Amino acid sequence: MHAPLYAPYQRIFKKIEHHVASISLHFMYINFVRIHQTLRITPAMAAGVTDHVWEMADIVALLDDGKKQAGIAGRWNDPIK
Repeated sequence: MHAPLYAPYQRIFKKIEHHVASISLHFMYINFVRIHQTLRITPAMAAGVTDHVWEMADIVALLDDGKKQAGIAGRWNDPIK
């Protein structure tokens, strides 16, 4: 494919990847961190998925563990431990 035509498609694909990641994090927050007003617990607790309210640090730790298992370096080329 011709390079000037190919570059815009790659940018659009990257934007879609970032959008999907953003939506995923939002749903994790809504279901695991935020306490529902009428339930008085998180939706994940109501469904029996978890037994405690998560914090954002728990979600970040989950993402870091996934990166380590996949062998992906961080944004600034952090070494994999």
